[in-house]
Amino acid sequence: MINITLPDGSIKKFEKNSTAIDVAKSISEGFARNVISAKFNDETIETKTPLTTDGALILYSWRDKEGKKAFWHSSAHLLAQSIQFFYPDAKLTIGPAIENGFYYDVDFGDKILSENEFKQIENKMLEFARQKSEFKKRSISKSEALQTYKDENNEFKVELIENLEDGKITFCDHSDFTDLCRGGHIPNTGLIKAVKVMSVAGAYWRGDEKNKQLTRVYGISFPKQKELKEYLALIEEAKKRDHRKLGKELELFTFSQKVGQGLPLWLPKGAALRERLEQFLKKAQKKAGYEMVITPHIGQKELYVTSGHYEKYGKDSFQPIHTPKEDEEFLLKPMNCPHHCEIYNTKPYSYKDLPVRFAEFGTVYRYEQSGELHGLTRVRGFTQDDAHIFCTPEQLNDEFKAVIDLVLYVFNSLGFEDFTVQISLRDPNDKEKYIGSDDNWEKAENAIIQATKEKGLQSTIEYGEAAFYGPKLDFMVKDVLGRNWQLGTIQVDYNLPERFDLTYKGSDNQLHRPVMIHRAPFGSMERFIAILIEHTGGNFPLWLTPEQAILLPISEKYEKYCKKVLNLLENHEIRALIDNRNEKIGRKIRDAEINKIPFMLIIGENEERESTISVRKHSEGDLGTFTIEEFSNIIQSEIDKTLQEF
Repeated sequence: MINITLPDGSIKKFEKNSTAIDVAKSISEGFARNVISAKFNDETIETKTPLTTDGALILYSWRDKEGKKAFWHSSAHLLAQSIQFFYPDAKLTIGPAIENGFYYDVDFGDKILSENEFKQIENKMLEFARQKSEFKKRSISKSEALQTYKDENNEFKVELIENLEDGKITFCDHSDFTDLCRGGHIPNTGLIKAVKVMSVAGAYWRGDEKNKQLTRVYGISFPKQKELKEYLALIEEAKKRDHRKLGKELELFTFSQKVGQGLPLWLPKGAALRERLEQFLKKAQKKAGYEMVITPHIGQKELYVTSGHYEKYGKDSFQPIHTPKEDEEFLLKPMNCPHHCEIYNTKPYSYKDLPVRFAEFGTVYRYEQSGELHGLTRVRGFTQDDAHIFCTPEQLNDEFKAVIDLVLYVFNSLGFEDFTVQISLRDPNDKEKYIGSDDNWEKAENAIIQATKEKGLQSTIEYGEAAFYGPKLDFMVKDVLGRNWQLGTIQVDYNLPERFDLTYKGSDNQLHRPVMIHRAPFGSMERFIAILIEHTGGNFPLWLTPEQAILLPISEKYEKYCKKVLNLLENHEIRALIDNRNEKIGRKIRDAEINKIPFMLIIGENEERESTISVRKHSEGDLGTFTIEEFSNIIQSEIDKTLQEF
């Protein structure tokens, strides 16, 4: 017999070689029917893998992230099988599950897969799915695996296998299809009831531009046709909300090939919106005791060697800038933290001076691959709402919780109400990726776990997601379309203070190391604004929107009164403009609706005579006639609903 520990802590005895499905059936037959994936001792297994030792078992359904991962990875096998049916000479490479669906990278040779062929591939996938073939994983020797793909003349699979350890190579079979695979499948193909080939794109083999370009085929699948329809409806809504589309329509930002890929240009309206976001956070930071600093866009290479950034990111950054002076090299700033460490080092500190909180909207530069650039969400130059807190170990808990409060204030003010937090720890099996001692890491990780628990935040732990210098608390926000975004991060760092020899004099008159907290509630201004655009559909909170009102004169003879109203609105700090085009009022209203201006103020004979304005609200319609004072109160009341004092 073996002892199986379930997620609730209970332990059950089972016969040796029982499977995850056997365990599920012991709970209930109905429960077992929904189990599609499992983990045993933190390793993904097949649901029919024999269990031979004591261990902890987690069972997953379609509702779970791991369940979807297995479902979509299994669907990638069906996609590959269908592609091979229509293109027998195509060379298959890899096909993982991704956040939404899956893809398979394929070398089609001189053939091209077009959208016209998506439907036949989908139909073939469903035809294979209806066969209800079991996914069966089997071990294979390295020599046999190599020979299999050498016979198929598939140099991509051969390269993969050459880097694998003999004795740990597995294939997965279903129906008459076989693929090199580590595992993690649903019980059988019959669970896949709805599929959609979404798109194709170019992708270099193993992400290296020096390698051959393959065709990446994206797809998604579901256990019910209804779920696919709902997903496609969300995709259509997402297209309408795409920040690249709305950013252009609302005249917020643009890109220029002459300036360079991934380097956004902020237009006047976008710059004004961004400035309001900065002032909003600066005001809250001032109340929280932060001091603003400014650092240059470049730094000597040695600065980033000291911090460890050059070792970890040097290859992926913009290459060093060589000056006329021999052996002098500078880098475009990839992070603000080394600069802030040097600011701290400009004078001695006592424990009585701490905590010290430096904040900066600092622009940094990272050389993202051109294929990974995407609007404002993935750029090469971006501004972080960065701050670094230098505190004593005794102050760490309170400071960390205060930062959590600041992040929550930002989210509440901008309508991000649905979120969870992720405690990102280092990978215990790959410590080479990180700097610093085990002791420092243990202290930092425990500090985050403790503070999160005390704040009562719903959290998950993810290993391997820490920054190279310390663990972090990442805020995962769900937008109105149900998509998850990582927004805001707080990190605890014992390592950079050591690398930069940061000290303070303690009450014992001895020198001690401060602890460093890195934090960025927005993350990057560019990415945050992109997500905010898509979350709101361009209908920003009233306190933030570029124009709060537009005056629409019925004819040009009312323009003089419009200008008077505009001045009065400006006196009430209401952002407004006049549409004095020679257009009918209906056209002006339609254009204001398209531009998502919150309030339209109609000006005609009655309004001029009575010194009033007729107010129409975006997407709602007429509100009635008001004095300027009354309208100002409407504006202020709506702002007060969302923008609370910190």
